[in-house]
Amino acid sequence: MQTTPLDEARMQPAVAWAAFRGVLANPEDTPRVFELIRAMAGPSLRRGLWRFRNTAFGKRALVRRPRLLSRLQDKEALAALPAGSLGRAYFGFVYGEHLSAEELVAAASEADAGYAFADADLRWFRERVRDQHDLWHTLTQYGRDPFGEACLLAFTYAQMRNRGVGLLVLGGAWKLSRAMGWRVFAALWQGFQAGRHASWLPAEDWERNLALPINELRRLLAIGPPSVYWEVKADAADNGRHSPLASAPDRSASTVQPSAEAAPEERQAVV
Repeated sequence: MQTTPLDEARMQPAVAWAAFRGVLANPEDTPRVFELIRAMAGPSLRRGLWRFRNTAFGKRALVRRPRLLSRLQDKEALAALPAGSLGRAYFGFVYGEHLSAEELVAAASEADAGYAFADADLRWFRERVRDQHDLWHTLTQYGRDPFGEACLLAFTYAQMRNRGVGLLVLGGAWKLSRAMGWRVFAALWQGFQAGRHASWLPAEDWERNLALPINELRRLLAIGPPSVYWEVKADAADNGRHSPLASAPDRSASTVQPSAEAAPEERQAVV
């Protein structure tokens, strides 16, 4: 089958618009989300690789190319990590609801059908950033409800500057604010600012970080609590409002910081 190279920095606005409309029509169509992100990536991925390559960990990792996904798939090893560690919190976040690290891989693979990378470093870097998504959920404490996904995407946009991610945030803001009120914008802004002020997470040694205490890691990476997100969720729950397409009442809506190992809600897309 003929493939199109993904290495080029050209954006595909027509493809992106069709994907965006598809996500608006069906917010649970995760492959469409990846299609939009790919179509609007432009030079952001290659800039990210350049930045990664100029870090101490990046130099080592591009030689060894550790496979983060393998570590995240090892349930026994994650469950054996110390209580309060990032790895144990991740285990509770992902596997507590019988989800898996492979979900995003499958969605990304479907979106990338007919495309390929000529640059092996670029392909590996893209996959590594993709596989960090639920680690970022765990650290930032944004849930998998559509509102939490939108806030994490705002954080992600600040970290990676992919225009497709930014477009998803704007679409999510429009839809979520209609259901949950104008303070959705304040929560998204907090997420964006958090992403700007945090350490650059793609260059972290996550294989090592899995064993570290999660609260200490948050301090080291300058990731604070998502206070506005919690407040808006609590207010929405008190007034009988929930994120669009939420499949069940939001169990984590609280102004109190949730447990680091709290079980997540079902994965849902943003807009």
